[in-house]
Amino acid sequence: MPLPSKARTELPPRKVDRNSALLFTYVEPNGVFATTDQADKVPEVARQLVRIMGQAKSAVQWRNNSNVDVIDLRELLADGQTQPRVMSREAFETGALAQLPPGDSCPRTGPHGPPLREDREPAASQGELPLVILYCTRWCDACETARQYLASNQIPFTFRDVENDASAARELQQKSSGFGILADRVPILDVRGRLLVGYDGTRLDGLLADW
Repeated sequence: MPLPSKARTELPPRKVDRNSALLFTYVEPNGVFATTDQADKVPEVARQLVRIMGQAKSAVQWRNNSNVDVIDLRELLADGQTQPRVMSREAFETGALAQLPPGDSCPRTGPHGPPLREDREPAASQGELPLVILYCTRWCDACETARQYLASNQIPFTFRDVENDASAARELQQKSSGFGILADRVPILDVRGRLLVGYDGTRLDGLLADW
């Protein structure tokens, strides 16, 4: 899996090793983010992209709410040390979730069913910024499930038909390319600047929460 490319061009922190006092933030298999101070507690499926924070007297510190230090934990566990990288929080969250199997989704190629219901006006009221941009097609059952979930929970969203709207398709391609993920299925949800491939209510709630 290609890793996200949205990292700031600045000097990374010095290498960390097994003796560094670190906290590891990772994504659970259910899509919820968690933190531990024990590297081997991070599930194997989530080790390719892990956020680190230094504990007391450590050289690695929180940067801010927008930019974070990340490592490939597999390298730290195998070699005893690794070089952190700096990337945006949105890139980290998108990449961490992309390590997991996608949620309910439909391939964008192949046989398509009939169009689903047409009453797809965005849930966001006029002048209100949507929390979620839902990139979908009109024949995808998983897209309809995502739309119903957002509407029933009164989560402001806007619907973007990537099959019939060329600008929506280009917009999604630009976003997915920037994060290094494939946009070969729908739905893909832009949740406050992070991309979630497929619909999963638990993962969606986790991204909407301010963790």
